[in-house]
Amino acid sequence: MDDLSDEIEVAMGVVDVTVGDQTTRTSSAIFFLLCFIVVFSTVLFGAVDTTTWIIISLLWLSIVLLWLLDSWNAGGILFSSSSLQLPLVGLLIIGIVQLLPFSSGNAADALTISTSHALSLDPYSTRFFVTHLVVYLTFFACCLLVINNERRLKKAVLLIVIFGAGMAFFGILMRLSNPDAIYGLRQTPQSIPFGPFVNQHHFAAFMEMTAGMALAFLFGRGVARDRKLLVLIAVVVMGAAVVLTSSRGGLIGFFAVMALVLLLNVLTRESGKQGIQSKIAIAAAGIALIVTIFGLVLFLGGNESLFRGIGISNADTDISSGRSHYWPIAIQIFLQHPILGAGFDAFGVAFTQHDSWNGLLRVEQAHNDYLQTLADAGIAGFACVVAFIFLLFKKGISILSHAGNSLRRNSAIGALAGCFGVLIHSFFDFPLRTPSNAFFFLLLAAVATIPLHVQHDHEHRHKRPF
Repeated sequence: MDDLSDEIEVAMGVVDVTVGDQTTRTSSAIFFLLCFIVVFSTVLFGAVDTTTWIIISLLWLSIVLLWLLDSWNAGGILFSSSSLQLPLVGLLIIGIVQLLPFSSGNAADALTISTSHALSLDPYSTRFFVTHLVVYLTFFACCLLVINNERRLKKAVLLIVIFGAGMAFFGILMRLSNPDAIYGLRQTPQSIPFGPFVNQHHFAAFMEMTAGMALAFLFGRGVARDRKLLVLIAVVVMGAAVVLTSSRGGLIGFFAVMALVLLLNVLTRESGKQGIQSKIAIAAAGIALIVTIFGLVLFLGGNESLFRGIGISNADTDISSGRSHYWPIAIQIFLQHPILGAGFDAFGVAFTQHDSWNGLLRVEQAHNDYLQTLADAGIAGFACVVAFIFLLFKKGISILSHAGNSLRRNSAIGALAGCFGVLIHSFFDFPLRTPSNAFFFLLLAAVATIPLHVQHDHEHRHKRPF
């Protein structure tokens, strides 16, 4: 069967470069644009604005053209055969089907204007969601394709850690100075911002993903002691930023990230007396790190944020506190549309049919991405999400168990931990609905699962992974 598949791919001119070490100027340009997108989308308010997406769409078009050019030069369509792309394709197909005119359209009889016959209750929003999915899928496919050697992997890791630490420091400065607007330009009357993000909870999710990579290199092997000090500073700043967001889901996600990093490092340590001592040292260092982060927050005067984060404060005026109302309604929407859901991003419209409140607030999100996936895309969409998570950790653990050197091992641990943290956070919020977080998540998923050909530690013991 595999031989037949290979023959078909050759006949179609398809080239699988999953484990290649190919470096061309074109692929280098694609790699640069991918890195630029994650930075650009984060700096510009998390890419929640339509104007930002116009620029991202132009960058996407540039990436597609470069991809086609690189494929032309290679004599076939370059692609990664990673099955992790299939769930995203499945979500895209579901979104397209939701836009097809399969609905009965009975509601049009009671109106004086014609209505859409699409399955989605909000075709306009679903259309935008599908457009974003196309960009995400292309971004992810290119990450799997061009991060194909240690040099690019190291650049991606450095970008995640350095940029994450820089944004954490900036966010803390902005919180302490308490500006009237983000960058002094953008007002956020309906939300509490943090750093460049309109939503402070989503900034916490961004910190979880970047901190996961920093924590992996802090507790991992093969990193010089002087460089570990720099990584430690980055982790403390990121952790303090998470606490200062006052996000309980963010704090839970951050602890989940740290727990997974510590667990994977403990499991991969050698056995015996020396191994036991090493494991005890890792656990002690983790506790000391938490104490240091909390101490820094208290020193900066963030005791109120800390108390809310650990659930002591009861001062909840945020709309996201109404989960006990949103979640049952999400389940009702799912039961009404069990197979394909009410339509991607149609939750705001579907919610009004079951809302028992006074209607002054329009709730766009269920504040639980898994329940909202059930409501938006039904069993089919939820199956795609579960498949992606399963494949992500299955492939990531496999890469970790066969890692040839410290760089590959630490980067796989950090990427898996970052993804794990934001997936835990998604039980209480919708962090991946912020586009910049989605881009970072997909970048981490690629870093965690790309099977690189790497040299073993004994072959280049003088090289440092960081």
